[in-house]
This record gives sequence, C-alpha cells and structure tokens, in this order.
Amino acid sequence: MKGLIAPTDFDWFRKLSSIKNLDEVNFWQPAGHRPLKSLSPGDPFFFKLKKPHDAIGGFGTFVRTCASPALFAWDAFGEKNGVGSYEELLNRCITYRKKLKMAPLEPGQDPEIGCVMIVQPVFFKESEWIPQPRDWKPNTITPTYYDLTKGEGERIWEECLRRGVAFQDLESESARFGTPRLVEPRLGQGSFRISVIDAYGAACSITEEHSLPALEAAHIRPYSAGGPHSVRNGLLFRADVHKLFDAGYVTVTPDAVFHVSPRLRKDWSNGRSYYPLDGKKMTMPRIKADCPDLELLKWHNDHVFKPTGS
Repeated sequence: MKGLIAPTDFDWFRKLSSIKNLDEVNFWQPAGHRPLKSLSPGDPFFFKLKKPHDAIGGFGTFVRTCASPALFAWDAFGEKNGVGSYEELLNRCITYRKKLKMAPLEPGQDPEIGCVMIVQPVFFKESEWIPQPRDWKPNTITPTYYDLTKGEGERIWEECLRRGVAFQDLESESARFGTPRLVEPRLGQGSFRISVIDAYGAACSITEEHSLPALEAAHIRPYSAGGPHSVRNGLLFRADVHKLFDAGYVTVTPDAVFHVSPRLRKDWSNGRSYYPLDGKKMTMPRIKADCPDLELLKWHNDHVFKPTGS
C-alpha cells in the first residue's frame, strides 16, 4: 500500500482546517495539470506542512487529478479550494506563478490549474500534528511516495489512523488478505462535476459542444433518488440537453444511443433542433472505467424517460 506525502501551503491548510464537515477539497496546482502516475483512486494523500512546521497536518483519500480553468474550479469547489473567493484564488495563482518563474497572465486571462481532488479530508489540531518523515530530504518541494507498510510510511499512516476518527472507511474484506485498503472513494459534488468534464474530454457526449460554460455534468440517476456522485453515474451534456434529460424528454439507452421522446413535440409543439439527434450514438469517455453504468442507464430509461406520445 502506498501513499503520497505532499508539501502543503499553510494558508490553504489553515483555511480548510477552519471549515467543519468537509467532504472534499481541491489540492490545486498553479502550474496546471501534473499527473500523479503512481497514485490510484483510494490511495491516502498526506498534507505535509512546510517549514517552519515540518509536520503532517492531515490526510485524505485521493480521487482524481486533471486540469481545469480556475473559474470552473472555483464554481465546483468554492471555499473547498482553500480560499475565500475566486479573486483570492486568482491572486494566489498569480503569486505562485511568479515564484515558479512562469509567464505572467494576460489581462483578464483565466489560468488553467491542476485539480487534485481529495475526499474525506481530516485536518489535525496543531497539538496532533505528526512529525514529518525522518528521511524527508531538506528543501523537497515535490510530492513523494511512501510505502505505508514499513518504515516512516507505516509510522505516519498508523498515527494518522489513530487521529482520524472520522476516517473509518477501511475495507474489511481486503483486510483479511493482509494490508488493508481503502474502499473506492465517494466523490463530493465538486469532484463529480470536474471528474465528469475530464472523463468526456470537456465535450458534450451528444452534441459535441466544446464551449465549457455551456456544459453540465448530469447524474443519470439523481443523487436525490439514490444515485451516487460517481463518474459512472455521470454524463456530460450541453445545458439544454441536461434539462431535457432530467425531465425525461431524452435518454441514453444501455447501448449508448440517444433518443428523443415524441412527448417533446406533443407537450411543447416543438423540439425540431433535438429530433435530428434521435438515434445518434453517444461519444464515450476515453477511459473504460469512466463509461456510464449500464444498469443506471436502464434505470433512467425505465423510470424517467417519457417513451410515447400518449
């Protein structure tokens, strides 16, 4: 079992540690998307405070990393970005870009940032901070992987579990076979939205619209009806298609075909811009694990879609 120990900005940490009952946070990167190739969804992610603190201040569960315009990250996560406003997020980004000697932003430019989505975050009180790894190299500013089954990695992981009373999603089944693993992480609303946009390449799965402000992440089975915040319960639609999907005037069948109900014409005497899309094959995510759950699509067909004109 591995985990990532990541140098953490103290202002970000202080802001988030003051907010109660957080279900997710965005550990954002000012330099854009940098893949965390060896980290998998469900792996522990540790917040290592920099000098003069040199301590592990908390941890959470890694979900996904991707790039996003800063404005959309703010819209998805709000204060869970560790800032109080979009303007503060933008100013922090500008400050960090200067430190990294990156090109300055153009006037009015919304920068692309890297979103590292963490769920079930736990922030310790200062009296509970854990000393950083004894073998941590001075002036290390990049995240570092640790084996959590031995040495310093094991020490920090065990100390975190003792302190993280709310963090008890250990999978008992896998624990029977040796090292315990975390269950598949449950996304928060912000992580769901950004993850679905990323899964579908920021393009509507039906119309192929690429204008990001016009796109919305739709739940196949609504959260209010028991549907999870899961990429497999998500579809990326243009906003108008999303509204029709939620209202049952359009659907996607388990064979990934888009259908428009005759009820749209009957109820509203219109729909001519949507009927040409009837029978179109949906564009699937590039990663198979992100593809929609067939049972959830069937649920929408059976319980939401208005199939006839009567």
